[in-house]
Amino acid sequence: MPRISLQQELDRLSALIAEHPDGVGSEALFKLLDGAVQRRTLQRRLALLVEQGRIGVQGGARSARYVCASQGPPTAEVDPPISPEGQDIRAYVRQPRHLRQPVGYRLAFLEQYHPNHTAYLPQGLRDQLHALGRSPAEQTPAGTFARDILNRLLIDLSWASSKLEGNTYSRLDTERLIDYGQVADGKDVLETQMILNHKQAIEYLVHHPEHACVQPDTLMALHALLSDGLMADPAACGRLRRRAVEIGGSVYLPVALPQRLEELFGIVVSLAAEILDPFEQAFFLMVHVPYLQPFEDVNKWVSRLAANIPFVRHNLCPLSFLDVPQQAYVDAMIGVYELNRMEFCATFLSGPTNAPASNTWP
Repeated sequence: MPRISLQQELDRLSALIAEHPDGVGSEALFKLLDGAVQRRTLQRRLALLVEQGRIGVQGGARSARYVCASQGPPTAEVDPPISPEGQDIRAYVRQPRHLRQPVGYRLAFLEQYHPNHTAYLPQGLRDQLHALGRSPAEQTPAGTFARDILNRLLIDLSWASSKLEGNTYSRLDTERLIDYGQVADGKDVLETQMILNHKQAIEYLVHHPEHACVQPDTLMALHALLSDGLMADPAACGRLRRRAVEIGGSVYLPVALPQRLEELFGIVVSLAAEILDPFEQAFFLMVHVPYLQPFEDVNKWVSRLAANIPFVRHNLCPLSFLDVPQQAYVDAMIGVYELNRMEFCATFLSGPTNAPASNTWP
């Protein structure tokens, strides 16, 4: 029997994806192929098709869905206004992977940061965010404002954070699920679980103010709550990873040695805990938790919830990630991974629709 060529494999896989207008996940594809390829081979083939522009990918991590390039998302995302520096980052990371230089974890990126002396966010931006982020409860005990707006926070942050991972629940679907336990029709069970996990993690921070502090146990607990029922290995929930991982769409390879990973995780959390300015602390966590990739999966989810710890603690308006375009967010994070540049990421704090403040909060 003649050997199937790589091109034939790619053509077959592309045709299979084309049969699913709403997209299809890698696990479903693996089952449809019925053992014709190994899982790792399938992932490499999918990455190659994405690089060639024959298919697109929506979402990230375990919720990623592949679509024919001709189908694409139903509506185009509009990038937020970004600086010339942010545009440079976007242009670089949108190049094909073979044109970008493979990189590993750069310790110097972490060592160059000195809490309360180094600042990723300019003073003017921090002043602006402090003015916008004030709440009526700023003189009350920690967590008061978050509890006052808890229902809306649960819905907005659960929906927006999940959407960044490719979740297709609408905001109304999310509201019905959180308020009434009503599962949306036609949704994957993992999408429902993702929303409910966010709800549990937010309540963990808000109902127990003692948890709203930057320490290893808190981040591990957030991971355990956010990843519950979603990890390939259930034992990996709430545990630092013990194996190497790769990042889809990026040429960045995170630290692989478990002992080194544990050491760096401790340093990252310790540095973050020393930062006095709540907005700088939030941004540091948004950048360095995903950069380190301390968990097997769900790292960006943890970083988004962890970024809200200083806002809960200081009774500031929370960061909901509403209206953050998914592809822009992915591009910004890849800019951190591959270039250690954060100008694009800063857009998500300073944008008018997603300032922690926003006038949308009561």
